[in-house]
Amino acid sequence: MGIVVLFGLSYFIPVLFNIAQLSLIVLALLFVVDFLIIFIGKNKMDAMRLLPDKFSNGDENTIQLNIVNNYPFLIYLDIIDEIPEQFQVRDFKLRETISPKKSKSILYQLRPTKRGEYHFGNLNVYASSVINLVAKRFTFNNGAMVPTYPSFKQLKKFELLNINQNSLDYGLKKVRRLGHTMEFEQIKDYVLGDDLRTINWKATAKKNQLMVNQFQDEKSQPIYSVIDKGRTMKMPFNGLSLLDYAINATLIISSIALKKQDKAGLFSFSKKVENMVVAERRNSQMQYVLEALYNIKTDFFESDFSRLYTSIKNNITQRSLLLLYTNFETLDGLDRQLPYLKAIAKSHLLVIIFFKNTEIDSLINEKALTIQQVYDKVIAEKFAFEKRLIVSELKKYGIHSILTIPENLTVDTINKYLEIKARGLL
Repeated sequence: MGIVVLFGLSYFIPVLFNIAQLSLIVLALLFVVDFLIIFIGKNKMDAMRLLPDKFSNGDENTIQLNIVNNYPFLIYLDIIDEIPEQFQVRDFKLRETISPKKSKSILYQLRPTKRGEYHFGNLNVYASSVINLVAKRFTFNNGAMVPTYPSFKQLKKFELLNINQNSLDYGLKKVRRLGHTMEFEQIKDYVLGDDLRTINWKATAKKNQLMVNQFQDEKSQPIYSVIDKGRTMKMPFNGLSLLDYAINATLIISSIALKKQDKAGLFSFSKKVENMVVAERRNSQMQYVLEALYNIKTDFFESDFSRLYTSIKNNITQRSLLLLYTNFETLDGLDRQLPYLKAIAKSHLLVIIFFKNTEIDSLINEKALTIQQVYDKVIAEKFAFEKRLIVSELKKYGIHSILTIPENLTVDTINKYLEIKARGLL
């Protein structure tokens, strides 16, 4: 641009014409020199993309690029990695510099929000010298595929939390024990602090010292996660649908149930019941659960609760804890399905898990300044009130419920499970 300006000005100031010509010659020479040092020689750059075996849905996943500079001078890089189309990123570019005859590892992160296969394209590296008039493109890694599974990173996080706490109480709040389960463990000597109500008077009379009954949590109880994959679970929150939040929570609660010596299973439903994993306590159970969750196909049709009731009645004969992930926006929506939920609750311990609308909550907390904002706020309060009415309606028929925001779904579900175990309700 400077040379063009000089040539333009030379019409008015002739002495600038020679300077412009000289500048053009220097530019041409620099271009030739830059071209020669960048393009002469083979295998001047080497690069490799390192991918994890699978992505964790809803979490940040790290991709590593290893770049080797075989040039004898400092090199400037523009790196364009052809990331999967699901991310819808059209301007992905990394800029780096690498010293001569050195290598460098470059990390970046991707956050998938859908399960399935993610296909990477080529890794393109554009190398230029300090002159920066010419860039040579190097292309590496002709495609790769990474499957995206439910959030196993959250699962690892809760396992680490368990290690740190040296217990199986995963919840973030203490659960008050309101009674004993019915599974007797042993009779032992009384020690200070034991519950006086557990004294075994017959054993005390025989040994002539206080003896107490010791109980333990009942084990090997079936815990089923029931995932509604119908229309009401399509609502997004922070990029993930409510369905994927339910899938991630199911993975974690299944792991915890197995560690608590219970049986973990799951199935999904909308127009029909699918992805059935029978509740078992085998070593490979978590792998079956993970594969079933990965293969859940989202159709978002209207959910058929009558078919859900029929399937539960025919396939689950033992009394079980059913954690039903669904969503009810209005009391009328609940009333249409309530007969089937009541029928299920007669034979099993049913917990309905549904979601607060966070956008409505934020609308309620905003100050209304106009008539339209007042109207919107009143409607929002009406919907929020109906959510609380749904909880009361379910409680009236002995159906447990959890009303939560998506980001707290896993912790609230864990706490409910621990509460049920502690109170011996199952």
